[in-house]
Amino acid sequence: MNLDLTSRTGGGTATVTGGPEKAPPSSAPPTSTPPADATTADTAAAAGLVPAIQRRLGRGRSIPFGRLLGPLLLVLAWWGASAAGWLDPRKLSSPASVVTSAQELWVSGRLQESVQTSLSRALLGLLIGVAAGLALASGLSRIGDAVVDGTLQVKRSIPNLALLPLLILWLGIGETMKVVVIALGVTVSIYINTHAALVSIDARYVELAEAQRLSRWLFLRKVVLPAALPGFFTGLRLAVTAAWLGLIVVEQINATSGIGYMMFQAQQYAQSGIILVGLVLYGTFGFASDALVRLVEGRVLSWRRTITA
Repeated sequence: MNLDLTSRTGGGTATVTGGPEKAPPSSAPPTSTPPADATTADTAAAAGLVPAIQRRLGRGRSIPFGRLLGPLLLVLAWWGASAAGWLDPRKLSSPASVVTSAQELWVSGRLQESVQTSLSRALLGLLIGVAAGLALASGLSRIGDAVVDGTLQVKRSIPNLALLPLLILWLGIGETMKVVVIALGVTVSIYINTHAALVSIDARYVELAEAQRLSRWLFLRKVVLPAALPGFFTGLRLAVTAAWLGLIVVEQINATSGIGYMMFQAQQYAQSGIILVGLVLYGTFGFASDALVRLVEGRVLSWRRTITA
């Protein structure tokens, strides 16, 4: 009901108008009504339109020894096809035959000698090529770009196979020619990637170094070196691959030792098991060297925050 009470206080009049009587407040906490936006979001999440929990957009957790999964599946498929009789053993030996051939080569001592010769050639060519590629890197100098970059770009377009006749004419068919061929491929890979990293340095870093009045040595150590290392390691991974590719080429041209020579001799007698042993060795060494470069890169560049971290 409505109340209309009038009371006189001093010289004024106070009027109180009341509405319906209200119940005393409850001791229970008030129930809050969710806003319309939250209700809409929950409804959309329940309908599958919006994920209820935000998923991470990165690559997820790393898989231990995940890079071995692909080669392992390939070997299992090869083994299964051989066991099922789908492969002609005269053209492609079974994994068991390859293991037997490797054991025979090991017992005779040919395997150790061939591996040692090939590794020494690849390592020497890699070291010479890396040193030459870094020495020729000219991203910080206009004169260096004018003198060196054009020449290296021309060399990049000429495969090493095209240079072999000239190198044999100059150096003969001995070890020097083989190491030079490997080093040429490594040099180009190191130079191209290191040069690209140097010319990609943000100009703001250079301006900041100038504003801080850094010396040339501090500029190289604080700005240039961290900026060039990612490109260098990319080039190093490609250089390792180039070293093995060059090794395969030179060991099949008038060679008298090495894994490639062992494979060439096996070809003459249709020994596919020995040929596959050589291929497995090349693949294993290439995979292991790339993994080693990755490991060193991860340690040296641990300050980077990338999608693989």
